[in-house]
Amino acid sequence: MIKSRSNSIFKSIKQAVKSKERLLSILIDPDKFDLSKTEAFLNRIPDSTNYLLVGGSEVKNEHTEVVISQLKKCTQLPLILFPGDVNQITDQADAILFLSLLSGRNPEYLINQQVKSISKLQHSSLEIIPTGYILVDGGVSTSVLEVSQTKAIPQDQISSVVHTALAGQFSGKQLIYLEAGSGATHPVSAEIISEVKKNISIPLIVGGGIKTELQKETAYSAGADMVVMGNVFERL
Repeated sequence: MIKSRSNSIFKSIKQAVKSKERLLSILIDPDKFDLSKTEAFLNRIPDSTNYLLVGGSEVKNEHTEVVISQLKKCTQLPLILFPGDVNQITDQADAILFLSLLSGRNPEYLINQQVKSISKLQHSSLEIIPTGYILVDGGVSTSVLEVSQTKAIPQDQISSVVHTALAGQFSGKQLIYLEAGSGATHPVSAEIISEVKKNISIPLIVGGGIKTELQKETAYSAGADMVVMGNVFERL
């Protein structure tokens, strides 16, 4: 029998969108995270942070759980898994973005990884949030592209991004996540964000290459409901 799951995080996201609140998540890559500096890291992220996303393209087995366990000792912020593969799933988190890589055509990340995860998720207490994940060209070759063996959608193919987002919504995704990739030199453009937001009716997350306050505000102004930042705080 499947355990009942709280859906408080998704409800909070929907309520924030309804209230036109700007959400901020900080992405933590377990492979780059220094456990001994957990408190220092948390002290330098913005006070406006709503959620911590934890995950990466390539993470050692069980290291995600170690990082989340350490974070839970130091913060009350909700911890959401952003897994690159099934091995990063742990019940220590509060929720999981159940990702489907919609911009690629590799079945491993469209459905195979999701099927492999069921033995861990079927009886899990994690809140499961179906999420359409769309990679947009950020000007660099990223680890997620290498691992998934897929290509990002070029930034000038706006209709392709919009149609992919709508395909995600129509197939039942609860969130759309536009991602330019870790360390992107070009974040997702304001035009893409705006056009996707105009066409979908579910919350929109935007991340990748957002390093400055101006870039963050540009994403919000274009229509992002949640902005994700990461590398800029890892380097501080």
